[in-house]
Amino acid sequence: MSFEYQAEKLSAARRALMLPHSRGEAESIAEALHACSLGLHKVSTDALDDNVRRWVAKITELMDTKAGEWTNDQKIELSQAVDELAHWFERDVWEGR
Repeated sequence: MSFEYQAEKLSAARRALMLPHSRGEAESIAEALHACSLGLHKVSTDALDDNVRRWVAKITELMDTKAGEWTNDQKIELSQAVDELAHWFERDVWEGR
């Protein structure tokens, strides 16, 4: 299975989380979560490794929290999970697994 769409959406999420947040941090987080939602829709994690499943689970867990109510730790967790997952999908596409 090719993950080009997922790589594209998770890369968009990563860009949304980068500084500066011209429309505000909460809006950037909401934009990133929307891109994550699109990218992770219908992705079965059954065949993916444990790290990928953890990153997907963390992002999914954070999607249930309103962006304006996040702690700094949650923001860091989101940024790290999005970055790692975007990198994993990009690498998968480039290596043509």
